[in-house]
Amino acid sequence: MAKREIIGLTEEVTIKGKKVIARIDTGARRCSIDRGLAEELNLGPVIDERKYRSAAGHTKRPVVREEIHIDNTNITVLLNLSDRKKMKYRLLIGREALRKGNFLIDPLT
Repeated sequence: MAKREIIGLTEEVTIKGKKVIARIDTGARRCSIDRGLAEELNLGPVIDERKYRSAAGHTKRPVVREEIHIDNTNITVLLNLSDRKKMKYRLLIGREALRKGNFLIDPLT
């Protein structure tokens, strides 16, 4: 088995050359990025639109594909665009990306 990189509940993620503090969320299946940040980084094109369930109910969100860099690992992820401006973290990393990167989450890190 390949060696796993240990990451914490928040990590510095590089996306399109910009460093962003992201929330690592094992309860989320997919990754999510704030629409404003996605626009600032000029992410795109939108490749799909998917339905998502959250505490706010069901919504349809645009999805983009982008490469991100977490702890010496580059992975290509699908990011859904949502309004996260009122949330502490503008980028959320979900299980699908964590599996691709073979990460181990240490909540004390």
